[in-house]
Amino acid sequence: MDFNFKEEQLAFADALKRWVTKDYSFEARKKIVHSDAGTSSAAWAALAELGMLALPVPEEQGGFNGTAVDMFVVMQELGRGLVVEPYFATVLGAHFLALGGQHPDLLAQVAGGELKLACALAEQQARHDLSDIATSAVANGGGYVLNGRKSVVVHGGQAGSLIVSARSGGARRGVDGVSLFVVPANAPGVTVRDYRTLDGQRAADISFANVQVALENLIGPEGQGWELLDAGADYGAGLLCAEALGAMEAIFAATLDYLKTRTQFGAPIGKFQALQHRMADMYIHLEQARSMALLAAVRLASSDVEERRRTVSAAKFRVGQALKFVGQQAVQLHGGMGVTDELPAAHHFKRLTMIELSLGDSDHHLQRFIAQPGFAQGDIA
Repeated sequence: MDFNFKEEQLAFADALKRWVTKDYSFEARKKIVHSDAGTSSAAWAALAELGMLALPVPEEQGGFNGTAVDMFVVMQELGRGLVVEPYFATVLGAHFLALGGQHPDLLAQVAGGELKLACALAEQQARHDLSDIATSAVANGGGYVLNGRKSVVVHGGQAGSLIVSARSGGARRGVDGVSLFVVPANAPGVTVRDYRTLDGQRAADISFANVQVALENLIGPEGQGWELLDAGADYGAGLLCAEALGAMEAIFAATLDYLKTRTQFGAPIGKFQALQHRMADMYIHLEQARSMALLAAVRLASSDVEERRRTVSAAKFRVGQALKFVGQQAVQLHGGMGVTDELPAAHHFKRLTMIELSLGDSDHHLQRFIAQPGFAQGDIA
């Protein structure tokens, strides 16, 4: 298996890195975060112009049909640059639409930068269990009526359309009776409460009160949406692993630079052996996380569903362990400066914390890995 990036993938990463350096500096990002919108229309236009929005979209809808490995290098640079635009939410939503194969017009709008998406999947009572769905979808003539509430919808307030999981049958917890819908964010009965999260990004709590949606708003077959939901969530978790890797690389580099320049007792503190050992441990965690994140990106294309689930959960767990260690060590090695808003390291640490809690934390994915067939018999390494 060849883990070297192709020339085209490196070109995408280089273009994004140059844009972040030139137009999305730490100070520019700070202004965006504290603006009323919390995002930048100019930055969104730049991402579209660079082809980042078209990258994951199928060629039939004007995209580049990029793979998860192609997206890996993009998410890595976004994590390194602390980009707060609704890119992840939109490409994850586009992936759900591509899996459903029924909304080419919406995918074309995503590719052109004309449509932002958000995925309303999590509910307050469910923690990390996406199959725990209280939001209901009741058939009504030629469509459905949605009622319920979704929590912490990343960039839900900036989206033009929402990918919504709802229960059209079965018990509240379970994989049977799950349906997915694409719902216009301005549909009557949709209420969005937008707020800023601790990492500077935006999220929203969204309620649905007798929201009428047409039959064509379904993504995939009615009542059989669990496999799509599970596959899409794995894709999103894989992208988050790549973003976390970029953030860890940035915070590691910043910490190393700090140890070289901060002096104590007449010498750079990086000369102290105890601190060198801590940096070495950080590097080991970083490299192990890199291997697992890249393996997850490769295995997302696997036709073996169990293999995909195992690898993604293993990666999310290992990356979760690494981001905790690397982030906490970076803050401690920076001293009091490590938690101030003046340093990018503090913002990387906050973003890493949010990634750990998104689409399943380490404990959730450890349990999911253990629950996979073959584990009890020792068939899974």
